[in-house]
Amino acid sequence: MDRTPRKVCFVTIGATAPFDTLLSNVLDQPFLEALGKNEYTTLLIQYGKEGRVVFDDYIAKFPSGKPERYGLDIQGFDFKKDGLLPEMRSTKSDYKLDTVEGMILSHAGSGSIMEALRLGVPLVVVPNPDLQDNHQEELAREIEKNGWAVTGKLDSLADSVHKAEVLRTASRQWPPVNSGESKYQSGLAGVMADEMGFVD
Repeated sequence: MDRTPRKVCFVTIGATAPFDTLLSNVLDQPFLEALGKNEYTTLLIQYGKEGRVVFDDYIAKFPSGKPERYGLDIQGFDFKKDGLLPEMRSTKSDYKLDTVEGMILSHAGSGSIMEALRLGVPLVVVPNPDLQDNHQEELAREIEKNGWAVTGKLDSLADSVHKAEVLRTASRQWPPVNSGESKYQSGLAGVMADEMGFVD
């Protein structure tokens, strides 16, 4: 019997500002169903310092094996002082680990966005509407306009899963064939690595 390859959706809520509405929405049935339909196997959530209650309540209400989990292994943690790079990397394809490329869904903080873009996996950026200024919305819009990520909306996160799958295909064709930049065979991640001097 063939095993289903692991496909991870990593969600980061952020560490400084509470964003429980994002956490509640990624644990809501439409989002989980969309992940299941797109063959995700794992939902890994960094829920922040104030999200534990919401996360633990969900896990208690819907333990592993419940149909409401759509076959997903759902795991979470509050914060890691060494950063989130290992969790973000878990979304990358690795045939040795029987893992196919997943996606990252992130709050719209610039540090998390840059780290996720560097990995070259589909990224959904969700601005926090409760923050006083609108810098997150502006940043998310600009990144989406350039075709580097999808801007997610709290009331329609399930749609973001499909858009991330479309972005996966489009990013493999970036830059366009007719752009004269055919040296970038590894898509957006290759361009970022070259332009920003990333070594790994």
